Amino acid sequence: MTARAGSEPAGGSGAVAGSEAVAGTEPAAGNGAARFRAVFGHFPTGVSVVTALGARGAGGMTANAVCSLSLDPLLILVCFDNGARTLPLVRETKRFGVNVLRADQHRLSSVFASKRPEREKFTGVPSTERDCIPILDAALAWLARDLTTVVPGGDHTIGIGAVTAMEHSEGEPLVFYRGEYRSLQDAAASDPPSTR
Repeated sequence: MTARAGSEPAGGSGAVAGSEAVAGTEPAAGNGAARFRAVFGHFPTGVSVVTALGARGAGGMTANAVCSLSLDPLLILVCFDNGARTLPLVRETKRFGVNVLRADQHRLSSVFASKRPEREKFTGVPSTERDCIPILDAALAWLARDLTTVVPGGDHTIGIGAVTAMEHSEGEPLVFYRGEYRSLQDAAASDPPSTR
């Protein structure tokens, strides 16, 4: 699932180009987008801000559909909503950064998920240019990447990047779970014990 600019994280269900269709896997009645989101809402994810730097300045968006893809070579993928304003910037520059947010940075996540002008998103947010990418100074961890592959995925675009630099620090990550920002402890304590 990815955070659409101006909304909470959301997911797409399109087939990836080059993948094989499995016979007998047509969606059942009643399994629409709302149900899909509710089901995937039970899968806790970290929250990150994807950043890029182009000729007109820096851009960024909140994303939670981010994952490591390969150790050899080092690859990571990000799912961009097709309407995200950061996507054309990443396509243009062929570079982007992923900033993993801390547990107390939910407001920062909301700012980068908003429809504010890109320049305003960075107002009052200390950042440093590393590998030609704006990296948020207070991020829990960050990775810089060269865009290597773009794959259509329904209402999202999957960007695969080769890692060129990365760092991390100590702390607790911000978590998105069941439609809300949480800490790891909050997510663990939010559900009643199973009766099964």
